[in-house]
Amino acid sequence: MIGRLEKTVFDCPDPRALAAFYAAVLGMRVNEDSDDWVVIGVEPGARQLAFQRVTGWVAPDWPDPHRSQQLHVDIRVDDPDTIDAAERELLALGARRLPGELPGRYRVFADPAGHPFCLVFGRRHS
Repeated sequence: MIGRLEKTVFDCPDPRALAAFYAAVLGMRVNEDSDDWVVIGVEPGARQLAFQRVTGWVAPDWPDPHRSQQLHVDIRVDDPDTIDAAERELLALGARRLPGELPGRYRVFADPAGHPFCLVFGRRHS
């Protein structure tokens, strides 16, 4: 092993707004906050997500291969019976539903900055 994963960083136009969205979705808190850089996590040093301001941000365009997602986050909903309620909460927080799903397994969304992510709720892969 050379090192350990410290955080995953999202480029975006408004780091505070996108950090607030993911903190609400994942039950995390803000660990670092500046105008151009915001980090959320359960606690400092644990797995974290970071959001950095990018001038001239161009969002991915799911599923357009010319403006590909390049990276996406899978968020597990433990109780498949609550997937519809989870979707309503995401939409209320500013997410939008995207085409593409595998019924009974996952649904695709975009966060407020346009990054695709999936709610996974079916059988886990080993």
